Amino acid sequence: MAFDRPVLRRTGGLLFWRLLGSGRGTSMTLGADLRRWALLAVWRDERALEEFLARSPIPARWRREAVESWHVRLAPIVSRGRWNGIEPFTPVPGPPWRATSHATAGTQDGPVAVLTRASIRPSRLVAFYRSVPAVEGWLRAQEGCLASVGLGEWPLARQATFSLWRDAAAVRAFAYAGRAHRDVVERVRAHDWYSEELFARFVPCASVGTWDGADPLAGLRADL
Repeated sequence: MAFDRPVLRRTGGLLFWRLLGSGRGTSMTLGADLRRWALLAVWRDERALEEFLARSPIPARWRREAVESWHVRLAPIVSRGRWNGIEPFTPVPGPPWRATSHATAGTQDGPVAVLTRASIRPSRLVAFYRSVPAVEGWLRAQEGCLASVGLGEWPLARQATFSLWRDAAAVRAFAYAGRAHRDVVERVRAHDWYSEELFARFVPCASVGTWDGADPLAGLRADL
């Protein structure tokens, strides 16, 4: 990942990017999975992305070295907050959204992707990680969650989650129906756990590859 950073800085059409490590669970945990990582990228247009995929040495090396890879294209529909002082996602008007060959249903009634990211205050780290198991258990109980992973820029203090859901109703059920998640949200607000946070929701427009042996969006795919 360290060797990829200088190349990404020089990549044309790449408006915002982060290389992210991953945890061992489905949400933010203390354990790291050193064999799995992610690239989050915001592109000027699809042509810039296609040029990167076809010509950059980074995806070429990843294809050679990876045992498994999964790529999803996302259209932002809601974004609140900042990431290192930047608002990286501009909501896209729609539907419909334009999709490519490996397409998924592009409406809010279909699958939804959610990204959360926070900079945790050092004084709140212990309280934060004590709250993780209860939320993790509630997340695992959600039938509408297709896949999820904990991600991070820095160990412990700058954490993110990425999750895929059957639909927006499934996201709301996780956020509001269970006491575990609502308790954590209330404590975050009451005790000012984060110095910065961001929440974004997306429509998955296209996916290719596998995540833990399957494409979690495959059953929801529709050629648009």
